Amino acid sequence: MTRRSGYALLAAIIAVIVGLSAAIYAGVAADDGSDSKNSLAGGRAPHNSAAPASTGIWVGAWSASPAGAEPGTETTGMAGRSVRNVVHASVGGTSARITLSNLYGQSPLTITHASIAVAYADNTPQANADTMRRLTFGGNPTVVIPAGHQVLSDAVRIVVPQGSDVLVTTYSPSSSGPVTYHPHARQISYVAQGDRTEDVTGTGYTEQTPYWRYLTALDVLSNESDGTVVAFGDSLTDGITSSVDANHRWTDVLSQRLRTAIESGQDLPRYSVVNQGISGNQILADGLGRPADNPSGLLRFSRDALDRTNVKVVVIDLGVNDILRNPRLADPDKILGGLRTLVREAHSRGIKVIGATLMPFEGHRGYTPAREAVRQQVNAEIRSGRVYDAVVDFDKALRDPYDPRRLRPDYDSGDHLHPSDKGYAKMADVFDLGDLKGSAPAEL
Repeated sequence: MTRRSGYALLAAIIAVIVGLSAAIYAGVAADDGSDSKNSLAGGRAPHNSAAPASTGIWVGAWSASPAGAEPGTETTGMAGRSVRNVVHASVGGTSARITLSNLYGQSPLTITHASIAVAYADNTPQANADTMRRLTFGGNPTVVIPAGHQVLSDAVRIVVPQGSDVLVTTYSPSSSGPVTYHPHARQISYVAQGDRTEDVTGTGYTEQTPYWRYLTALDVLSNESDGTVVAFGDSLTDGITSSVDANHRWTDVLSQRLRTAIESGQDLPRYSVVNQGISGNQILADGLGRPADNPSGLLRFSRDALDRTNVKVVVIDLGVNDILRNPRLADPDKILGGLRTLVREAHSRGIKVIGATLMPFEGHRGYTPAREAVRQQVNAEIRSGRVYDAVVDFDKALRDPYDPRRLRPDYDSGDHLHPSDKGYAKMADVFDLGDLKGSAPAEL
């Protein structure tokens, strides 16, 4: 073969490749993401389980840490009942997927039917009929989750508006042992007898519950957000004394504040905010059982914070329970050592960490002058800049200026430890949104 004929053959091959590539591209571009709508008996909404178009970025819209095994569910679990969790989306999207957990189960959890829908209105089990979607797992409507494990659903096309309530419903026909739950939801969810997974009316959901069951995350494919901020903490982040069904945790207020600032033209990262607080959580100590109820911050940090979808920043507010619940006087160096361990783990993933000072608690039944001294030592080191990449000073913002060992009266829920709704709002208000910029340093 001459050199000229060789060049000609090579040119012909390239032309064929280019032609095939153009045809493939045209076929993909012609898919506008629309689905044919099947007419279903009884006027039920179409399942619409199709995979989403690949536009936008997957981020966390809502999350809750699995905190323990629900008492009273050891024998039958939620067998024969539909569990409709109500969650609040911090960011909107065009597709969604969920995570279900059987962390505290002692046998496989069989889910034969699961659905997602946008709520018809706030704080109701009634769904917007046009948004009802059946969820699948690896293309199958049934999934078996082994004890101690979790599962991520397939993505489904559904428009989730920012700030909307989302209904995620599961049905299990058989006993599965202890139910994995988050006890302090501050949000009413619902239960119905039988399989009412795709019931849009909500009339069968006659039982109310203050828990979130099985569900631990809602992700959305979003054009509104470029990443996720994870708030990692105890009851102060869980929002245990905030108003029920009002989304008044400091994380909720921070999410809305960040969105408002971006819409006003401020140069800030477009992040969603999710909440991974567990009431009673400590940095160093686990609860009872295997797996441990209320696992320590060190034990759960990777799963509950670093493994969240597209996480960019973690905000840590932990340490008060290590002081209050230690039967002996807590060692401030061990508390700070635990916090620094969390920061190193985050940095190893390229994730920035913002840390909070510990708020005052004089007047609480656990208060002693010695414990106050430990709190002051921990706060001094946090403020020094030798623990976190940036600091939010919740202590300074919420303490009583006339008695800085106490919460300011209007920021106090009444138990002298947890904030009121006004106090939670203040926590969000003092957060420097500019600290969300940037990434983890090479070394702290």
